[in-house]
Amino acid sequence: MNQEKRVRHLRQILLWPVYLLPLDEAAPLQDHWEQFEKPGPGNPWREIDDEFGDPLEFQTRHYNEFVTFLPPVQRFLYGQGLGRSVSKVYGESPIRVMRRSDIAQARVTLNRGDQPITLNIVHVDLYFFFDIDVAILALEVSVDDIAFETAQNLMFRFGRAYPAYWDEEDGRGGHCPWKVEWLAADGRVLATSDYENREKFLSFVCRHRAPTTAAHWEFLMSPLVLHHTDVKGPVRYRQLEYYRMPYMAYLALDRAETVSRSDSIRLALGNESGEGDLPYSESYLSDFETRYCYDRNFMSGGQKAASVRFHASGDTLVVTGDASDSFYTSLNSGILSRFRHQHFLMFLIAHFQKAALLMFSDRLVAAVSRLDITNPKANRIFRRDIRSAHENFLRFNHRYWFENISHQAQMRELFAMTRGHLQLDNLYREVREELQDMGSFLDVEAMRKQNDTVVRLTVVTTFGLVGTVTTGFIGMNIFDWTQQPTWWRVAAFLAVFVPTTLLTLYTVVKSRRLSDFLDALSDETVSWGRRGRALLRVWFGAPSP
Repeated sequence: MNQEKRVRHLRQILLWPVYLLPLDEAAPLQDHWEQFEKPGPGNPWREIDDEFGDPLEFQTRHYNEFVTFLPPVQRFLYGQGLGRSVSKVYGESPIRVMRRSDIAQARVTLNRGDQPITLNIVHVDLYFFFDIDVAILALEVSVDDIAFETAQNLMFRFGRAYPAYWDEEDGRGGHCPWKVEWLAADGRVLATSDYENREKFLSFVCRHRAPTTAAHWEFLMSPLVLHHTDVKGPVRYRQLEYYRMPYMAYLALDRAETVSRSDSIRLALGNESGEGDLPYSESYLSDFETRYCYDRNFMSGGQKAASVRFHASGDTLVVTGDASDSFYTSLNSGILSRFRHQHFLMFLIAHFQKAALLMFSDRLVAAVSRLDITNPKANRIFRRDIRSAHENFLRFNHRYWFENISHQAQMRELFAMTRGHLQLDNLYREVREELQDMGSFLDVEAMRKQNDTVVRLTVVTTFGLVGTVTTGFIGMNIFDWTQQPTWWRVAAFLAVFVPTTLLTLYTVVKSRRLSDFLDALSDETVSWGRRGRALLRVWFGAPSP
């Protein structure tokens, strides 16, 4: 039974992708991380450098991590070591990582009256990406020696940005812990969750048509602030996905073979603990092992050398194995090390790609919603936004879009499973088609304006022939005005120049209506009556659309 199983070591890494609002609407590039470079009392974040600084500190683990990935992915993750002075070109890694160290533990109470679970905070990192208005919060926690059922419920409830509903009996936020507290190193409570504050969440959605986040997540993200709040902050963000954060989990069990098929299903699909019955119908789960389990290093029957099983559903990546297996629990070169580094980067890349595509889609929707073809300023802003989106998507396509990240079988196949469950290829095609539609619209608008300009110039040229012939006639010296005084010749020039200029300007104003008149005049099938009415519409009617 689940109560008899113990998890000797649990690691959970939560990822929370958010959309960063532009700092300057007109700027083509947004360097959001620069807002956190200056230390201060309201800024707990500090940028961390990668391990590629001092060769004496470069360890075998760093090398193993580096060679796992293909060269394009290596350049994305680590850059090319050309120095920080070239950070705006593709010599340095386009990733900037900020870390806060003021939170030491998380005290989680799953249900009212339960004994709190104290989680050790391993890392609280915030990932920024050059030229992509997305940040990803990565929170890694660990705990030792807890019941398997408790571990399942903890993974299920911990990463909830806001409640899905409220329990009518005790008012607890649905699918959320009863309480979460961030603790400092000295035990002080830095922030506490407020999932039970139903009025806060209801009123916020009613006013802003967008959900707010629980108080402890607001504290963790600060000084970033939610877009719709009245709180001031250097960077504002909006939520991109579901209120449940994607997560990775590592479970070192006493005996991994005691994990039943029902347990594997709950681990893979991110469900809470159950009594052992299948959480879904047998027909729905008929291909579960093929779709959600990676069993290269797993065999049923309890073979110790093959007890490692990966469960991947896109939003979750859970690995189980024996706590007695030194290779599985090694922090330097074993499965735990790979989970925290290679597998984490694989999971991060997949969810970064999804978040970036959702961000592009959101930007396009916002640009179209502001479009007003009758407003020249709105048209200019729309063209600017779409050109910027095209430019950014081009860089995303060539710098960040990977369908394969490694030739190592395990990494390649786990990445393919994760991408498949996240449906990244379909999302990519949708965004690309939306951009192509926007580009086609701009091309059609540009062609329409060009044609309209040509029509206007043609009309002006046609009616300008009168002035051209007149001035040319005067210039033929038919009249001998050379003997006239200077003021007289200047007056004669102005007598021709001013009316010709006014006539040209007036022709430009009436060019569209005059174009309609010329079309009617040149059409032999049109009667002279209709031609006359077309001429009258130059002054008394409306031009054709």
